[in-house]
Amino acid sequence: MSKVRTSYVCSNCGTSYARWEGKCASCGTWNSLQEEVVIRNNEDMPLSRKAGRKSASKPKLLGQVESSGTTRFVTRDMEFNRVLGGGIVPGSIVLIGGHPGIGKSTLLLQLALEGGLKVLYVSGEESEEQIKLRADRIGQSSESCFLFTETNLDLIFQAIDELEPGLVIIDSIQTAYSPLLESTPGSISQIRECTGALQRYAKTSGIPIFIIGHINKEGDIAGPKLLEHIVDTVLQFEGDNNNIYRILRTKKNRFGSTDELGIYEMRGTGLRQVDNPSEMLISQKDEDLSGSAIAATVEGLRPMLIEAQALVSSSVYSTSQRSATGFDLRRLAMLLAVLEKRAGVHFIQQDVFLNIAGGIRVDDPAIDLAIAAALISSLEDNAIPEGWCFAGEIGLSGEIRAVNRIESRIQEASKLGFTNMVVSKYNMKGISASHGTLKLHPLGKVTELVTLLLG
Repeated sequence: MSKVRTSYVCSNCGTSYARWEGKCASCGTWNSLQEEVVIRNNEDMPLSRKAGRKSASKPKLLGQVESSGTTRFVTRDMEFNRVLGGGIVPGSIVLIGGHPGIGKSTLLLQLALEGGLKVLYVSGEESEEQIKLRADRIGQSSESCFLFTETNLDLIFQAIDELEPGLVIIDSIQTAYSPLLESTPGSISQIRECTGALQRYAKTSGIPIFIIGHINKEGDIAGPKLLEHIVDTVLQFEGDNNNIYRILRTKKNRFGSTDELGIYEMRGTGLRQVDNPSEMLISQKDEDLSGSAIAATVEGLRPMLIEAQALVSSSVYSTSQRSATGFDLRRLAMLLAVLEKRAGVHFIQQDVFLNIAGGIRVDDPAIDLAIAAALISSLEDNAIPEGWCFAGEIGLSGEIRAVNRIESRIQEASKLGFTNMVVSKYNMKGISASHGTLKLHPLGKVTELVTLLLG
């Protein structure tokens, strides 16, 4: 017999309450509780619950557990493999989020059409004709990609059992619903129940499942935070609709590093892998311009060069403006204070605008030196000569600190033809002062940077 129960669920953390409260006691968010009507039917249990009872496990000693190496499926998309940690893990469940129109469906459809695996592409947002039109635009076809336009989770499980694919793609989790609940698709209860059922099915069957998730206005994946805890991997597809480049970041990965990223170029025929991101992130210009400096950064295991652009101009307001795109605004304020206090470079009556070229966001402290160089260059309107790059962290006392993986940064700069590189002198232990045509300039304080740039 069905049991009807009303609960109030926090839209931020997913905590349930028997009655409405103004503030969630678990996460501290105000006015986040939403009413959900839950119907549980013990007699007619759907397949989404039966999937979790296929195998019974018993407690084992840790020493009795046999460890076998996980065999990953390596796709043809090397950027996707890098972000996942080396390939698709059997039985894993991966959540991909991103702004509408950024290319999430295109990315997974290209993955499904590459071949090598039998793929079931389940769409609750588009018809089969719409998906076929996108596939024709991409210019790929596959005999092992099956389309299924359905939102009922039980029917989706039936199709998976009949087809026995090697990979399942759900587009999107906000459109799927379970008959176990009376609430509408996209509600907190439905998202939590559907994701939990898919996770249990993936673990018991060994079939990897990819889920596309919508995001809210704050940029987070819509639904309770419990959603990100259930899945094995959370990927964020970022980019600007006015920019052709897209970045696939890892926010959570139980099978690999969370520091990796993949870079794509959006074209009319789909997404193209960017093998050398350094060439993409460095602007092409005919003459030297002030306020531009090249930084050697590392994302995960990948070294690359990026361009920091600064504009310093006289302020027309009583309060100077500070703006940063792709960089932490608070760290920019710290660098300005260090240059003011330790190097005597004044920005008090100046508006400061900072931009990381290419539309990416960088949190690597090793780009501090390049940003400081760009700020000084723009303030004095003195261009940094072509062929120079920077790698170093700036401390509060004005010292230039050593950074990790300096050898990889030096090799990347040398490979791209740079002739001079400014680094911390504390990074020079065991490193030659020259690498082919690349000459290293070790510095210890920001005052030495000012002297190097301005003479």
